[in-house]
Amino acid sequence: VTGLGFGANQNTFTAIGVSFILLILTFRAFIKLRKKYKIKSGYELNLNIEWLNNFFEVEEYDHKILSNAKKYIIDKGGKIFFAVLGDKIIATVALMPTENELTYELTKMAVKPKYRNKGIGKKLLNKCIEFSNYNGYESIILYSNKKLKNAIHLYKLFGFEEIKMEIKSPYSRANIKMIKKFN
Repeated sequence: VTGLGFGANQNTFTAIGVSFILLILTFRAFIKLRKKYKIKSGYELNLNIEWLNNFFEVEEYDHKILSNAKKYIIDKGGKIFFAVLGDKIIATVALMPTENELTYELTKMAVKPKYRNKGIGKKLLNKCIEFSNYNGYESIILYSNKKLKNAIHLYKLFGFEEIKMEIKSPYSRANIKMIKKFN
């Protein structure tokens, strides 16, 4: 897919010796792509649900955000990014607004199992960092769980540092909170 123009960022990506185009899309661009390629509605939700069910359980807060991402993320100034391969969504992540208008939460990151450990999570994380830095955000926070060793390692590689987690975290599965500050 080339020449989309509506918020798409193309990257050539090589995995297992095969090169293909990986698109990093905003939510608005994804809606246009979904219509163009007739991608089923709700697929992006299923990707997160699949990931959560694989590692933890879907919490009430997850259902609230995922069932109405437009209300809780987009309409409040957040962004949702998708990695699309052909007509398939293979990964997603969101930057969700927090109480501090210059701090966003990196949330709902999921990569289809078949595409894990191929650098797609790094590309999405890098896109979120570039976007946040470009738009003058002060910081990105995230909540995770220490059993996700690969994810924690990735966050540290990208400059996230562990900070004290509030007593009432929005996620019961979270046992670590991290931040990346921008200059």
